[in-house]
Amino acid sequence: MNVQPRTLSGFMELLPGDQILMERFMETLRETYSLYGFTPLDTPIIEASEVLLAKGGGETEKQIYRFTKGDSDLSLRFDLTVPLAKYVALHYGELSFPFRRYQIGKVYRGERAQRGRFREFYQADIDVIGDGKLDIVNDAEMPAVIYQTFHRLGLERFQIRVNNRKILNGFYSMLGLRQQAGEIMRTVDKLEKIGRDKVAELLVEFGVSEDKAGEILRFIGIRGENSQVLEALERYRGKDELFDQGLEELGTVVKYLGAFGVPEENFAVDLTIARGLDYYTGTVYETMMTDHPEIGSICSGGRYDNLAEYYTNKQLPGVGISIGLTRLFYVLQEQKMLNGEAGTAPADVLLLPMTEELGPAIALATRLRGEGIRVQLYTEAKKFKAKMNYADKIGVPFAVFLGEDEIREDVVSCKDMVSGEQTKLDFSGTVARVKARLEEQVRQRVIR
Repeated sequence: MNVQPRTLSGFMELLPGDQILMERFMETLRETYSLYGFTPLDTPIIEASEVLLAKGGGETEKQIYRFTKGDSDLSLRFDLTVPLAKYVALHYGELSFPFRRYQIGKVYRGERAQRGRFREFYQADIDVIGDGKLDIVNDAEMPAVIYQTFHRLGLERFQIRVNNRKILNGFYSMLGLRQQAGEIMRTVDKLEKIGRDKVAELLVEFGVSEDKAGEILRFIGIRGENSQVLEALERYRGKDELFDQGLEELGTVVKYLGAFGVPEENFAVDLTIARGLDYYTGTVYETMMTDHPEIGSICSGGRYDNLAEYYTNKQLPGVGISIGLTRLFYVLQEQKMLNGEAGTAPADVLLLPMTEELGPAIALATRLRGEGIRVQLYTEAKKFKAKMNYADKIGVPFAVFLGEDEIREDVVSCKDMVSGEQTKLDFSGTVARVKARLEEQVRQRVIR
């Protein structure tokens, strides 16, 4: 009996055209990250469970894919940050600091699959790791990388929201709520999902008075231009040392953003941003699509004091961001924002030999590939109409015909599959025509 083919829930498989767009996504990310001096890194998908679960407990242990092979207790990585921590601790003596790396790879989480949430998905991360100290200017550079990445992909309507957890921790200390600060931040982080009233209700439930809950909501509700928010925060200066430190850091980040090329409309100080994860200790980021706030964050991250504390005694502070690439691709696909005109064909030219002797066609394909043109040589014994239908179906920009006349005259017949225009030019002329079209496609961004 045949086994019924199926793909597990929570795992994405793309058809060829969309897979090519996904590859263009990754290529754009790699090019942009490299512009800022990040080096590529790859780490194993499978690690020893004790390494991945060094911190232990919580949601991570519930969601992780864990199994045994012989005597080995193994797990699939659930993010790219923990493997980075292990990598830096393991290779500390061989690395140069600050260590700047990017990584695009699959991660696995055994959570309930639902719309836009996957069990296997690509993350695209960048991190800067310092040795003992890491300058705050690195925190200001992160929004610039986010801005350039999305701008090059073709996404224009987005906003990078930034805050500093030291400001929040300092403010909660002013209210006498230092012990509850972590719980308060995790609750406030849900503001856009559950609303102001529900957040206030939850704060009161775990011991915050109604007056202080109201004060918290008024504080995180400070709005305006970046300069106006910073000016409003100045009123609290001098009341808590940690708050003052966070305000200085946030001011530095805002100060340098213009020099890093981030437009004001793509960046906002937002005191509601806290990030639910406890290991963030300073600057935090969330990036939202302006026209689709219901989608939630498409890129997030922040500053942490000690990346590898579970693997080494060395102090290794860092700052990083992560794009949930599979989820973002799914959302853009659903919103019909992916640009099919960006070039999704597997080849630039479909070469159709019109003679039984295939030597000249093979030689022509080889010459075209030597010019950097992707060529698929079609040699199947099909009728001409079937061959042209195939060319249409795979979306190839050009079909090239090579028959007795072309071989004798040393020319190439080339048909534009979009306009229908067919030319008969020498090799150089055909190459120039194809490359002109390819240059147009290269300028097309992946997102409409």
